[in-house]
Amino acid sequence: MSENTLTIDGKPVHFKDGDTIMEAAIRAGIYIPHLCHDPELKPQGNCKMCEVKVNGRNCSACTFPAAEGQKVLNNIKELNENRRIIVQMLFVEGNHLCPGCEKSGNCKLQAIAYSVGMMEYRFPLIYPKREMDTSHPDILLDRNRCIFCEMCVRAGREVDGKEVFAISGRGIGNHLIVNSPSGLLKDSLLEVTDKAANVCPVGAIIIKRHGFEVPIGQRIYDKKQIAEVSVATEKVLEEKVHG
Repeated sequence: MSENTLTIDGKPVHFKDGDTIMEAAIRAGIYIPHLCHDPELKPQGNCKMCEVKVNGRNCSACTFPAAEGQKVLNNIKELNENRRIIVQMLFVEGNHLCPGCEKSGNCKLQAIAYSVGMMEYRFPLIYPKREMDTSHPDILLDRNRCIFCEMCVRAGREVDGKEVFAISGRGIGNHLIVNSPSGLLKDSLLEVTDKAANVCPVGAIIIKRHGFEVPIGQRIYDKKQIAEVSVATEKVLEEKVHG
């Protein structure tokens, strides 16, 4: 495959034919904020957090193809303000009570909120009422924390080979559903080792009996900014998946 060059915030970045802007950025060690991207999954552009400007046009970095000579803007005031608004909307739309959530410190939504400087709620809290599912012996599903990134849906289908999760409803009526005769997690094919059970960026899908094994203050994003963590881990995974 031939190698071409674009720039991200003025920095030359090499990419291969077929790369998206996100893939090129990951290989170059450049962090573009995202909640629904995983190198093992097909990009879908759900969260809109990875919006960048490509030659003056706003695009999702995870789905937009890289091309020779593109001038990409990522870490600029306009885009970071848009990302801050998205995070604020996600926080008020769900019940994200960080001090009482065992994903705190390991949560991508929380970490991105810190990185974009979200210090308050900009919109009224909605407090949706969505059912929890504690039926599975090893996995807890808290729909109140779901941000509809569809990571679990895609991971189940593309990696685990199982149709376990789906999104149903529209607008405020959106909710995560389970593909089982009873609609309960215990009667689904989901196993604790499945990628779908471990890919959630927030605290919607939790492995039971592992809460607070790592104390608050010693978790992933307690020690490092999300940009540093993401660049280090996803670059390795990107090279493993795509070479």
